[in-house]
Amino acid sequence: MSFSSNLEVEVYVFMLLTVRNVTKSYGAITVLHNISFVVNAASRIGLVGPNGVGKSTLLRLLVGQEEIESGSVTYGPLVEFGYLPQTTPDFYGNTVQDLILESVGNLKRLEERMHNLEARMATTDPEHLPMLLEEYDNVSTRFQDRGGYDLDYKIDSILDGLRLSYLPRTQAVDTLSGGEKARLGVAALLLRSPDILLLDEPTNHLDFASMSWLETYLANYNGAVLMVSHDRQFLNRAVNAIFEIDEHDHHLKTYEGNYDAYVQVKAAERKKWEEEYERQQEEIQDLRKRIKNAAYQVGHGSRPTRDNDKFVRYFLAQNVDSAISRNVKDAEERLKRIEADPIQRPPELLRVNSQFRAIAMPSQTVLELTHVTKNIGERRLFDDVNLTVSARTRMTLTGANGTGKTTLLKLIMGLEMADAGDIRVTTSAHIGYLPQDSQLDLNKTILETYKQGQVGYEGELIGRLLGYGLFRLEDMHKTVRQLSIGQRRKLEIACLMASQSNILLLDEPTNYISLDVLEAFEAAIIDFPGPVIAISHDRWFIERFGGEIWEISHGHVEKHDDIPTTSRQTN
Repeated sequence: MSFSSNLEVEVYVFMLLTVRNVTKSYGAITVLHNISFVVNAASRIGLVGPNGVGKSTLLRLLVGQEEIESGSVTYGPLVEFGYLPQTTPDFYGNTVQDLILESVGNLKRLEERMHNLEARMATTDPEHLPMLLEEYDNVSTRFQDRGGYDLDYKIDSILDGLRLSYLPRTQAVDTLSGGEKARLGVAALLLRSPDILLLDEPTNHLDFASMSWLETYLANYNGAVLMVSHDRQFLNRAVNAIFEIDEHDHHLKTYEGNYDAYVQVKAAERKKWEEEYERQQEEIQDLRKRIKNAAYQVGHGSRPTRDNDKFVRYFLAQNVDSAISRNVKDAEERLKRIEADPIQRPPELLRVNSQFRAIAMPSQTVLELTHVTKNIGERRLFDDVNLTVSARTRMTLTGANGTGKTTLLKLIMGLEMADAGDIRVTTSAHIGYLPQDSQLDLNKTILETYKQGQVGYEGELIGRLLGYGLFRLEDMHKTVRQLSIGQRRKLEIACLMASQSNILLLDEPTNYISLDVLEAFEAAIIDFPGPVIAISHDRWFIERFGGEIWEISHGHVEKHDDIPTTSRQTN
């Protein structure tokens, strides 16, 4: 086991990271098995796989936050990595400016080294000058490649691209919203300009404009990128390879191209596997039948013969038995070889039973907002908002971070109060809410969490929960704390489906959900019989979801015919 910053002799410089035969287990559960891959300077890699398969674990192993059980992780000489975890980390410094200065510290150190070398070259003797010139060339090249000569412009462009330029540099970091902190974390990492970016769900708190900017930035990044993402359009535009961790054998497989190319190749592989498995099963049945029939023929061919043709029959029987014996032997040998290394049955694909248990909605007008105004401190969040939701409304709420999309859902549910105006919800409404961030009790088990608000015997409830296809029987008594963020999201979805709600309020419903579950959940939302209001920046979901698109901007809610191409930040 090793975690090294030096490449072995045979590994060339362009190989920034080499991972060999890495295995990781938690007790008796193997998460990763013999994982091997190389990350080169031009790599743009999307890491995919079901929730809980070990994607985030792999990133933590790469940065040394978890111990490798066996195998090696080797970085090239002087290679620096930058890691963005799925949850926003604690930041250094008290203000936005403190964080910026800490983030560009490596560039400042390179700049200081350049000035130091310049001073030494001015006074050194001719014998040592070539060595100093070579080091200066290496340091200055790294400084240039990382944007050191345009540092002020780089800072401004990254903050503007992530819609953070409105923040005062003197503002305390702990006063920022969760979304602002998340985007500031991305900005801080990009300002460091590491050789390899290791990103875990970087788009979860980005609006359309920020996401589009980040796609372009990563596509042109002067280094390598390895990221976990469930945003299909983002994967299509930002990566040139897909790494998939298989949930059955825990191996990693590489696919060239973007997400669409991966889906096509994966489907073709699955079809070929199924066909080859079926052909081999047919061959096994045919061989066993031949062996059985041959034994029957030999048995019947050995009955007594009459004296007058005994010799002829004996001679013919001997030849027949010999031929049958050879055929049997050949069939047995072929069967033995197949059974020694058979084609494994393709595992059952996850079948998500995406059916909501909705209560009928008798009213046509479900929800009305009339002249609604909401202030946050001295800031006016909404001003004179009017909105009507009918029994079949399909509505996507968009807008820049901080414009109040989540607050609007909380006003509808009565979790917050408006400063002016009326919000009327029909008495037959039973609202189902999926929050953006998990609100589950970490100490409860999966089954205990699902049982809350449910009626039925434990066995019946287990059967319902298993019926969704989101969990297995052995998962029932795991605590929420033991689950990955994506698995917690699946549990929230299961609870939502069982809630018998007839109105759905969904805050970024596609966040954290692995691609194998995502499309089934989207289908369930589309088929839901009642009104749905969804906050989303997932362009693929919005296009599939259809319905009305409303943008919150500068305190007003405006209807659009298409996805807004820009988002105006509210100060």
